[in-house]
Amino acid sequence: MQKFIVIGGKRLNGRIRVSGAKNATLPVLAASLLTDKGCLIHEVPKLKDIDVMKEVLKYLGSVIECRGSSLKLDNSRVCSKEISEDLMRRMRASNLVMGPLLARFGHVRAAYPGGCAIGSRPMDLHLKGFAALGAEITEKHGFVEARANCLKGAEIHLDFPSVGATENLMMAAVLARGQTVIKNAAKEPEIVDLQNFLNSLGAKVRGAGTDVIKIEGVGELELAEHTVIPDRIEAATHLIAGAITAGEVVVENVIPEHLDSVIAKLREAGADIQLGQNWIKVASDGKFKAVDVKTLPYPGFPTDVQAQLMVLMTVAQGTSIISESIFENRFKHVDELRRMGADIKIEGRTAIVKGTSKLSGTFVEATDLRAGAALVLAGLIAEDATVIENIWHIDRGYEDLEKKYSALGARIMRVNSV
Repeated sequence: MQKFIVIGGKRLNGRIRVSGAKNATLPVLAASLLTDKGCLIHEVPKLKDIDVMKEVLKYLGSVIECRGSSLKLDNSRVCSKEISEDLMRRMRASNLVMGPLLARFGHVRAAYPGGCAIGSRPMDLHLKGFAALGAEITEKHGFVEARANCLKGAEIHLDFPSVGATENLMMAAVLARGQTVIKNAAKEPEIVDLQNFLNSLGAKVRGAGTDVIKIEGVGELELAEHTVIPDRIEAATHLIAGAITAGEVVVENVIPEHLDSVIAKLREAGADIQLGQNWIKVASDGKFKAVDVKTLPYPGFPTDVQAQLMVLMTVAQGTSIISESIFENRFKHVDELRRMGADIKIEGRTAIVKGTSKLSGTFVEATDLRAGAALVLAGLIAEDATVIENIWHIDRGYEDLEKKYSALGARIMRVNSV
C-alpha cells in the first residue's frame, strides 16, 4: 500500500494539463465491444479504473495494444457473454459492458458491480430499459442475466437521469431494430462524447446533451478512431487547488463550458477566473467568502466536486450550506476533515461548514475517490504534514496527481506504507 505525505503552505503556480476524462473513457471502451472491426482511442488516462476496464475487455476476448495515451482495440475475437464476478465487483462501471454485449450477442450475464461506497446506485433503471427493448431479465444469486433474440426499439422514460443507465441503453439500442427514444436522459458531457464515438462507428444517435436521445438502429458497425474529451472533474479539482493555495494556475486541455457551475461558485467565493478557448486561469489572494451549494445532475453543480469545494469552504469567511442530492453517503470525508480542524456538522444530506482560520496536518484516510482528492487539497494548505492513507482510491481517477502538483510547487510525496 502507498500513501501521500503533503506538507502545506506552498502557493501553486504554473500550468497543468488535464488528462482524458475517466468517465468518458469507460463507456467508450465498453462501446468498442459493439463492433468487430477495431477501434483506436486517444487521450486514454492511465488510471486504476481504466486498468480494470481493460481487464474486463481482455477477459471477454479483446486484444488491446497500448500506444502511449492511445489504445488500439481488436474485438473480433470477443465471444464470452459473462463477466468475471471479481472484475465486476472491483468497479461499478464494469456494468457498462452489459448493453454492448446484449446488443451484439443477445445474451449477457454479470454479477452486480462494485465501486466506491458513496451510496445506493441500483441497476433497476438499466434492467427496466433492457426489458423495454425486449430482453428477458433474470436475477438470482447475486447475478443478473439478460437475453433477447432480437432487441427492438422502444420509448424509455428514466425515473432519474442516470448517467450509467443512459449510456448502457444508448449502446444497447444502437443495434436494435427501429427507433429507441430515451426520455429524461442524463445530459452530462460524457454522454455527448459517447454519442460522438457511437456515430463514428456508424450508429445513428442524436440528442445527447438534452433530455431526449433518439437512436435509429443499424445493422452493423465499422471501425473508428476517437479522442476522449478532457476530464472536467480533474480540471475542477485543479482550479480549487490553485485558488485555495492563493496561487495562480492555468489549467490546460479543458472545455470551459463543461465547468460553468464550478466556475460560478469559485467566482462567488472570491477567486479570479479567466477563460480561454481550451484553458482556464485561476488566481486568488487566499481569502474566500462562504457560498451555498447543492449538487445536481448536469448542468448543475457536480457531486464529484462536492468534497473538493467543501475543503475551500472550511477556510472561507462565514458559514456555507452544502447539500448532497445525488448520493446519500457522500460525506465520508467530513470526519477526516474534522481531524484536521474543520468545523463541519452533518444534518441528513446537508453539511454546515463554518470557516476557520487554518487546518492542521495529521493522519487521514481516503475513503473514496473524490474524498481522497479533497484530502490532498486540505493537505496543501494545512500546517505541518498531512499523511493520506489508501491513496489507491485517488489513483482510480487522477493520473500522476503528485507529479502534476509537484511541478506547480507543491510539496507532496508518494511513499510506500510500512
